[in-house]
Amino acid sequence: MSEDSEKEDYSDRTISDEDESDEDTFVKFVSEDIHHCTLLTADSIVDPFFPRTTQILLEYQLGRWVPRLREPRDLYGVSSSGPLSPTRWPYHCEVIDEKVQHIDWTPFFPEPVYIPTGLEMEPLYPNSKEDTVVYLAEDAYKEPCFVYSRVGGNRTPLKQPVDNCDNTLMFEARFESGNLQKVVKVAEYEYQLTVRPDLFTNKHTQWFYFQVTNTKAEMVYRFTIVNFTKPASLYNRGMRPLFYSEKEAKAHQIGWQRIGDQIKYYRNNLGQDGHHLFSLTWTFQFPHNKDTCYFAHCYPYTYTNLQEYLSGINNDPIRSKFCKIRVLCHTLARNMVYVLTITTPLKNTDSRKRKAVILTARVHPGETNSSWIMKGFLDYILGDSSDAQLLRDTFVFKVVPMLNPDGVIVGNYRCSLSGQDLNRNYTSLLKETFPSVWYTRNMIHR
Repeated sequence: MSEDSEKEDYSDRTISDEDESDEDTFVKFVSEDIHHCTLLTADSIVDPFFPRTTQILLEYQLGRWVPRLREPRDLYGVSSSGPLSPTRWPYHCEVIDEKVQHIDWTPFFPEPVYIPTGLEMEPLYPNSKEDTVVYLAEDAYKEPCFVYSRVGGNRTPLKQPVDNCDNTLMFEARFESGNLQKVVKVAEYEYQLTVRPDLFTNKHTQWFYFQVTNTKAEMVYRFTIVNFTKPASLYNRGMRPLFYSEKEAKAHQIGWQRIGDQIKYYRNNLGQDGHHLFSLTWTFQFPHNKDTCYFAHCYPYTYTNLQEYLSGINNDPIRSKFCKIRVLCHTLARNMVYVLTITTPLKNTDSRKRKAVILTARVHPGETNSSWIMKGFLDYILGDSSDAQLLRDTFVFKVVPMLNPDGVIVGNYRCSLSGQDLNRNYTSLLKETFPSVWYTRNMIHR
């Protein structure tokens, strides 16, 4: 059962509703010589003794039918018996079929910060009809608010990125956690980028994560994102953008790394109505020709990453004994919000009451570092060290590893699909609008 909800609908479970009627072919009369251990559902036999239900199975043993309960349906969305619960998107979102995956890798040495030289350029781009738009995401504002969701999002054929020049980079961000609204080619190796605001808002532009293909090695490219809203940034304190190369990952097992030269964060002249916008610019040389690469604001950690991690726990015969995974609630888009209960199982003779420790993460989708911290905590508390064992013996840990799956999936920076910051709505009574924080608060009260 879902935590705190007796009426929860588990239509997103990995076992489909079609499984309910998989015994329909047995509705005919069953002869005496039927093979032993044949199974029937109770609604397959017209007998007033049994209610019409699919939860009772009849097993033919030693000449008679023996009733037993069907095994419980999967509550986790991370079952080993089938695929993960599919991610659900707002119906208008275009989503490519390709699944983006990255290797886990830790740099051997601390990556150096960028030291400004004082000679960094501040590109300013006046609107020009001669510039080429090479990427334009489908308009995300067909509706003023969230309406409904679908597995895979928009079902119409995807518009393909522009490909009209051998030297033009190809951009893509229509994948899980991706964020890129528009790309304009302003020079042979220079691109002006616009990131998408959080869905159903006109602000919160900070998170970016996109794919680049058709690269050319050793050429100096310049990328400039022109619609940030924060006046200050760590990019002016030495932080560099993140870069991932599929060829580097395959050949050298090198994953995400900090890159870039000529990095500068500055106010531009594109603001309207008295609101200023800010740009981030950097230059970079790709290591390989015809590579598939990615840029990101911070190390991505998607909803699918979380599901795969929880599936590994669920399928581990040791960790699954003291870590139970349940569904806390469903989001506006009907994605699952998971809650983990971690503690050493109580013995019959042990009547001690254990204090609870409650941890949550990823209320803001763009703050991916919180998911990596949560993963580190779970690796530790589910480990075999004596300290981890002592903690499990002493406390009950209730963990919500991702409070805002919808925002994570669509590539928001701060909000859920309500268009609101969940971190400002812990006191709200609007359960249907902010389900994850409402059910978390209710769990804490309990």
